[in-house]
Amino acid sequence: MIYLQLFITFFKIGLFGFGGGAAMLSLIQYEVVENHPWLTAQEFTDMVAISQVTPGPIGINTATYAGYLATDSVFGSFVATSAIVLPSFIIMIIVATMMARFNENPWVKSIMKMLKPAIIGLIAAAALLLITEETFGQGYSDWKAWLILAAAFSATKWLKVSPMLMIVIAAFVGILIY
Repeated sequence: MIYLQLFITFFKIGLFGFGGGAAMLSLIQYEVVENHPWLTAQEFTDMVAISQVTPGPIGINTATYAGYLATDSVFGSFVATSAIVLPSFIIMIIVATMMARFNENPWVKSIMKMLKPAIIGLIAAAALLLITEETFGQGYSDWKAWLILAAAFSATKWLKVSPMLMIVIAAFVGILIY
């Protein structure tokens, strides 16, 4: 019975937890500490700390750990992790199916064309947030960092170098220079 409750609880969190893993933490805390007293407040705090230092998304790490603590079994971890991921997986399958079916529709083409500048703006805004003293030096005057940025941008834009490869190359150049 606890596995079914665990699945339903984490499925709801995955379905309604907008904003990423950090935004899900309050939902997870309410469900596993208050609604279903599977964990104590201290255990939840420890769980969040451990989830932050382990690789992977914090929401999924937290679900995995909570599932284990709630059931004292690896199967509980599997149930909670699967449940929190399943809503996004289902939604993406539906969206991909619809996009494949209606990709040539003039309305869909128009909407996708309008979304491109917004997506570029969001990516640019995220990039601008990363331009800080820590990444570009005191007063943003570290010309080497700016040179790496310009070279990486140029290589991906005009030479069509894979962004993943460019990340590796830029990291290697940064290690060599700094």
